[in-house]
Amino acid sequence: MADIVTAAMIIIGDEILSGRTKDRNIGHLADIMTAIGIDLKEVRIVPDEEDEIVAAVNALRARYTYVFTTGGIGPTHDDITADSVSKAFGVPCEYDAQAYAMMEASYAARGMEFTEARKRMARMPRGASHIVNPVSLAPGFRIGNVHVMAGVPSIFQAMLDNVVPTLKTGAKLLSVTVHCPVGEGTIGGPLAEIQKRHPDTIIGSYPQYLDGKFSTELVVRARSPQALEAARAEVAAMVEGLAPTP
Repeated sequence: MADIVTAAMIIIGDEILSGRTKDRNIGHLADIMTAIGIDLKEVRIVPDEEDEIVAAVNALRARYTYVFTTGGIGPTHDDITADSVSKAFGVPCEYDAQAYAMMEASYAARGMEFTEARKRMARMPRGASHIVNPVSLAPGFRIGNVHVMAGVPSIFQAMLDNVVPTLKTGAKLLSVTVHCPVGEGTIGGPLAEIQKRHPDTIIGSYPQYLDGKFSTELVVRARSPQALEAARAEVAAMVEGLAPTP
C-alpha cells in the first residue's frame, strides 16, 4: 500500500478574518487533495502579521508532508507572505532574478511602468523555486515542503494545477454511503461500537432533516477495499436491524 501523504493549508489575510472576503480556496484544495490521495488534515486562517504567519508555517511544515499557503503575495504593503516565509526558513527575502526579468519584460511589452510596488511580486526566499502563474504572470514559489500561492481563486487554482504533478501522492481513501432512516440519537451507540471494531476505517455520520423526519447518511472511508467492505457490511446490518418493519 502507498504511503499516507498529508497536507495543511494556511490562509493569510485580514480580509478573510473580517468577513470582507469569503474564502473559495479551501474547498478546491480539499477536492484536489482527496482526488490524488493526499489527506488535508488542517486549515489555519491567520492575519497579515509576520509573527503569526511564521508560527503557522513552522508548526505545520514540521507536522505534515506538504503545506499550501494562499494570500499575501501581491504588490501592497500588507503583502508580507514572502518576507514571513523567508523568516520561517531563516533565509533572506530578495528579488528573484528570473521573476524580476520576466515581469519587467511583461510590463514593458504592455507599456506599463514596472513600479516599486509591482517589483515586490518578484521577491521570494533565497533558494525558492517558482510556481508558474499562467493567469497574471507573477509567480508563486516553493521552498522546502511549503508552496506559496496567490489568494485570488482563479490564480490559486491555476498555480495549483502546476503544483499537483510535482507532489508525491498517497493511498486514496475509498468511500461508500449507507442511508439510515433514523436520526443519530438512535444509532450513536451501535455505530461507535462498529467504529471500535474497525480501526482502519473512518465512519462519518451526517444528519439530515427532510419533510419533518430525521435521517442519517453514514459514510464509511478506508484505504483498503477489504476493510471498507467489512465495516460497510456491519453498518448496513445495523441499519437493517433498526429499520421499521414494513
